[in-house]
Amino acid sequence: MGSYEHNLFWKLAYFLVVEQDYQIVQMDENRQEILFENLSNKSAQIIRMIYSELDWGNKMRRDIEQAAAMGESIRKQLGKRELMVINLYLSPYPPIDEYEAYIKEPVYFPKGERTKVMSILFAHGHMKEAAESFGRLFRGGIELSFFEAGSEEETAAYRRAALVHSVKRSEEDQKVFHSSTPFFSYLFIAVQVVMFLLLELTGGSTNSENLIRFGAKFNPLILEGEWWRFFTPIFLHIGFLHLLMNTFALYFLGTAVEQIYGRFRFLFIYLFSGFMGALASFVMNSSLSAGASGAIFGCFGALLYFGVIYPRLFFRTMGMNIIVVILINLVFGFSVSGIDNAGHIGGLIGGFLATGAVHFPAKKKPLMQFAFLIAAFLLSAGGLYLGFSE
Repeated sequence: MGSYEHNLFWKLAYFLVVEQDYQIVQMDENRQEILFENLSNKSAQIIRMIYSELDWGNKMRRDIEQAAAMGESIRKQLGKRELMVINLYLSPYPPIDEYEAYIKEPVYFPKGERTKVMSILFAHGHMKEAAESFGRLFRGGIELSFFEAGSEEETAAYRRAALVHSVKRSEEDQKVFHSSTPFFSYLFIAVQVVMFLLLELTGGSTNSENLIRFGAKFNPLILEGEWWRFFTPIFLHIGFLHLLMNTFALYFLGTAVEQIYGRFRFLFIYLFSGFMGALASFVMNSSLSAGASGAIFGCFGALLYFGVIYPRLFFRTMGMNIIVVILINLVFGFSVSGIDNAGHIGGLIGGFLATGAVHFPAKKKPLMQFAFLIAAFLLSAGGLYLGFSE
């Protein structure tokens, strides 16, 4: 890599990472190709910067097509309707044959045209045009003096600052997922297993009278004032398969939510979600019911809230998987008899609202949290009014 291209490469990396809040999501071992991401910049959500000695135009065309395929894969992973990818080519000289068409017009991924690739070539004879095209991607543009050559010391400083900033950003992202170690998740697993054994030893976990005796959701008794039946069903399960599925779900989902939000936030989220699930079932379903499903769907709601606050992290890690699992469970619940989907939806909404009310550890947003708390209170009050007024 020539000294000028080397300087410009790291100067652009510094500009994107430090000044424009892009995150480095991929870098080759030779540090000659970097993939940046900032979904908030609609003009350039993904930027791919590559140093390459472009000898032939066909080489550039194939590379742009590969970039479009890569962008389409990222678009699907992020769950975006459309995605804009910017290719930045740094080369001492442009290709020796025809190539202009590849950088003058956007290239779309062939299927659906939802991924758009625009290419900018920084090469001898193209610097001013490239600098202007690049500057238009950002508010306020960029002074042409930015693209002037710099010293080796300046290059090293830009490289070091860009990489250090990116590492710190990655470390901060990881901290979001590990603010606490799970405790209540394991406690609730133990409690529901113990309660299942007690049910089996005293008449069976599928025996209606036994379930009612242990606190299952039973509308007539709730109407008589046994309000605790909005909470006790969270820890009861009907049959071993029911227990097994919810225990696995709590182990994977509950621990993840507790690690993100902390122990006592998780405690509130889980119990309020379970309450909202039981309340929704009380309003919409007169059948006897029990299970942690409402509280577990509340964990889904907590992860959806995470997606609202941290969309990039959410879709980069678990986003589409979580959304697909929720949809599958809801469709399955509507299509199969005997599943209390009202409780699932109630828990999902309850989990989202409860999470908004407690927010994240060490990150307070009083007005927003108050709004979520009021919404949770009003929804609870409305549900109780409907349930007891019928």
